[in-house]
Amino acid sequence: MTFAYIARAGEQQRLAWIGGSVHHITLDAAATDGRLSAIRSTMRNGTASPVHVHEHEDETVFLLSGTGVFWAGDKRWELRSGDTAFLPRGLPHTYLFTSETAELLTVCNPAGMEELFRAAGWDLARPQPEDWAVDLKVLAEAGAAAGQSVLGPPLRADDAMPADYLHRR
Repeated sequence: MTFAYIARAGEQQRLAWIGGSVHHITLDAAATDGRLSAIRSTMRNGTASPVHVHEHEDETVFLLSGTGVFWAGDKRWELRSGDTAFLPRGLPHTYLFTSETAELLTVCNPAGMEELFRAAGWDLARPQPEDWAVDLKVLAEAGAAAGQSVLGPPLRADDAMPADYLHRR
């Protein structure tokens, strides 16, 4: 089925994320007939994902403002405003944001990764408990349900991708 969809800013689902960051689910599987998902995010300094791999989606991150370190496979890049990272499915990857804040747009195809964010994040349409946090256990459980594997904790800025993550199969 082919159809058009408009994602109005005030109607997008907002999710609390790691370290006080926020994801806006701009497009999801329902809006795109499963073709892609788009997530607009405001990330805070030090926000880092665990090293993970997804088997079903390719992920493209457009860094609109700010700086961060991205790892994909054995590659490590320092990104700044205007840079884009393509993270293909099946390749271990992670990130660490190094500026005070970073604004990004993440596009995944096909859709589905938004379900990980919904499962591990907190819908900001509801009051957020003071003790709520995204931790490695929650991410691993949500990731497994969404077709992702958490391989290990986040990397530090100077780290290289551990070799055992690269040869996991």
